[in-house]
Amino acid sequence: MTSSATSSNPLAPFLDVLADAATQAIMPHFRQGFAIDNKWDTGFDPVTIADKNGETAMRALINSTHPDHGILGEEHGPENLDAENVWVLDPIDGTRAFITGLPTWGTLIGLRTSGVPSLGMMVQPYIGERFAGDGKSAWFHGPQGTRALATRTCDTLEDATLFTTTPALFSERERQAYDRIEGTARLARYGTDCYAYCMVAAGHGDAVIESGLAPYDIVALVPVVEGAGGVVTTWTGGSPSEGGQIVASGNPRLHDLLLTELSKAA
Repeated sequence: MTSSATSSNPLAPFLDVLADAATQAIMPHFRQGFAIDNKWDTGFDPVTIADKNGETAMRALINSTHPDHGILGEEHGPENLDAENVWVLDPIDGTRAFITGLPTWGTLIGLRTSGVPSLGMMVQPYIGERFAGDGKSAWFHGPQGTRALATRTCDTLEDATLFTTTPALFSERERQAYDRIEGTARLARYGTDCYAYCMVAAGHGDAVIESGLAPYDIVALVPVVEGAGGVVTTWTGGSPSEGGQIVASGNPRLHDLLLTELSKAA
């Protein structure tokens, strides 16, 4: 049981239904022997049977329960994208963490309503945690119980804790902007994938700076961060709905400071 019943969005309870299905499909493969495929001809972008099965399970539920809804998934492509409600799915965000046995990956379940991120959940089934939000409120359920999520007050770069998956993913121009920010910040942590956004929402960190994101990497996380009191935009202050260069902050003042620097490399 989670606190999704406190959300005014009538589709909020369906997040847990999808989360349960994804968990059942994915967890039998975690820290077990499985084949790893590479999506790219050059470089390395791993995908596993767990990714594919997790998305298949969620798609089946959406199609049977809400056949008029659309789906945008990382593994199986788009479906009915002209619908008012489109589910945006990433069965395993952080596949590199997954294949190396690190429990910092998560299942991302997002909903775009009329193109705007309106509902989202990050599920970490191994640890048993769920972070969710509807843009107006955000909630957590896990081993420590159920509670509301709220960002913390940090309005200076000097006091901020930053997250990014790895600076190696930035272009040269992006890296220069990021390095200037990290050089001022109190602390930076790498390798956290989707977990970073949840830690900002929970008040344990202050900002996430990323680039090259697809919609399924970010749509589910926007309602969580914003529901907890934070801000998520592109580096130029635009909508994060289509991904790209993304920054998420715990409060508007810090966000404005980050945009001043990041916009120079956008």
